[in-house]
Amino acid sequence: MGLVKRGATWWMSFMYQGHQVRRSTETSDKRLAEAILGKIKVQIVEGRFFEKPTEQHRTFTELLDRYIKEHAARRGNYYREMTSVRTLKGFFGNPTLDHVSPKRIVAYKNQRYTDGVKPATINRELATLKKAFNLARREWEWCTDNPVCRVSMERENNTRVRWLTGEEEMRLFPMAAPWLQDLMLFAIHTGMRMGEILGLTWAGVDLFRRTVMVFKSKNGERRTIPLNQTALELLKHKYGSRSVETELVFPSEAQTRLNASNISRSLHLALKKAKMTDFHFHDLRHTCATRMVQAGVDLYKVQRLLGHKSPIMTQRYAHHYPESLRDGIEVLDVGRGVSTNLAQLRIVPQTESASC
Repeated sequence: MGLVKRGATWWMSFMYQGHQVRRSTETSDKRLAEAILGKIKVQIVEGRFFEKPTEQHRTFTELLDRYIKEHAARRGNYYREMTSVRTLKGFFGNPTLDHVSPKRIVAYKNQRYTDGVKPATINRELATLKKAFNLARREWEWCTDNPVCRVSMERENNTRVRWLTGEEEMRLFPMAAPWLQDLMLFAIHTGMRMGEILGLTWAGVDLFRRTVMVFKSKNGERRTIPLNQTALELLKHKYGSRSVETELVFPSEAQTRLNASNISRSLHLALKKAKMTDFHFHDLRHTCATRMVQAGVDLYKVQRLLGHKSPIMTQRYAHHYPESLRDGIEVLDVGRGVSTNLAQLRIVPQTESASC
């Protein structure tokens, strides 16, 4: 038996029924930790010690609150994680961790489908729960199992690519509020995600180099995006009228970060006025990529501009520019010569009649 200090807390380590037990004393006072360890020794000798799994001591709310505080707060998708956490808490309540079983998680998935939620959203929520349990198991020593690992993720349909045509853009923009027009215009001409735009600060804008920097992208990486003339003029206009109360480039009227739900509601209203359907803010990012590919921009450049880690994500836009494949098929003409006369292109065997 002994004590080991981890950070500011003393931990006990002892053998019980042939198994190594490690448990936090939850104190930084060594004398108090020694007293707690002494009490455990007496309980073992007298046969009154019964080791309970740590899962019975920690609750679901404790798990997610610590996850948000120590992990999600340092990542670029903080607001999306918070939305997932609120949804998870609303379904599971606050049981101890040993009651969060694979069966209960499957019931959660079924309920989300009943709510009309898409597989991609369910997977993001399950990913949040899985990461929280992994931290609790590997680093916090709150549990010995991750029940989410025994539940299959949902199959997603990522083939949908909806983009804004020129005619639709002319119909939609006049129906949108001025602040929403700025957001949409910037999204189309940079390909940035909503979260990246809403989190953009003037510290990441360089009007002289004509670039903006995303300090924390979805992939957790820093990304520099060049600005075309349209996006540059928009930022110059906003810089001239910016408020000293915030560093955000696209703040709300209260100079705080815009809320994604408010953006969705405003966009829905504009779409209704423009008599358009099946369009989301993220489709503006698809619009940017589609227009670049249609103009003949190399797919590798599109991948870099959008911040895709894998070219597979960018390949969905390849069909928009079949001309990029033409030089491949035209290689077959080399050495043969090209003729517009079909008769000259046919090869007739010398031993047979052409009419046979």
